[in-house]
Amino acid sequence: MASASRSTRRALLGTLASLPVVGAASAQPNQGCGSGAGNVLVAYFSRTGNTRVIAGLIQRSLKVQIAEILPATPYPEDYLETVEQARQERDAGRSRALARPVDIGVFDTVYLGFPIWGETVPPVVRAFLAAQNWQGKSLVPFQTHGGYGLGNSQKVLSGYLDKGRLHPGFAMEADQERRTMTQVTQWLQTSNCKPR
Repeated sequence: MASASRSTRRALLGTLASLPVVGAASAQPNQGCGSGAGNVLVAYFSRTGNTRVIAGLIQRSLKVQIAEILPATPYPEDYLETVEQARQERDAGRSRALARPVDIGVFDTVYLGFPIWGETVPPVVRAFLAAQNWQGKSLVPFQTHGGYGLGNSQKVLSGYLDKGRLHPGFAMEADQERRTMTQVTQWLQTSNCKPR
């Protein structure tokens, strides 16, 4: 029974992840977290698709616009290479250039989604934050993480919002890639079919 439930959940998440969510929805005024009604944007960065699924759910529920934050130079496909590059960028205090600007000028509230990398905000998301004028804006974060929590991400976000307002957000453990790597490695180590 649990296996069927997991299979159904995977199929649902796969379907949601494959839906086209990049682009603009109808720009109708919505009640934001700021004072009064205003336009809302869902902006997100996602490497594996976990954060993209959440962004799509928020966008469709609120019927607002959505924008994907993309690095000018993509991160490697290999998970461990990406982890190493992100660590180097974090340790050097570097951000990563954006492939295209995302302008929040007409929006009052921004739902910002990203995975926690190295217990902090990914360099490409820092570049997005730094490129904006947050005066009078509300930021509502939604983050995915691999089991280590939010790290210093709230402090980092606050550092960009000296003239804006940070609202409580949503966080979810979503470490399937790391967990899968660990389980496969353990299985291979105990497999009777090892090459000689």
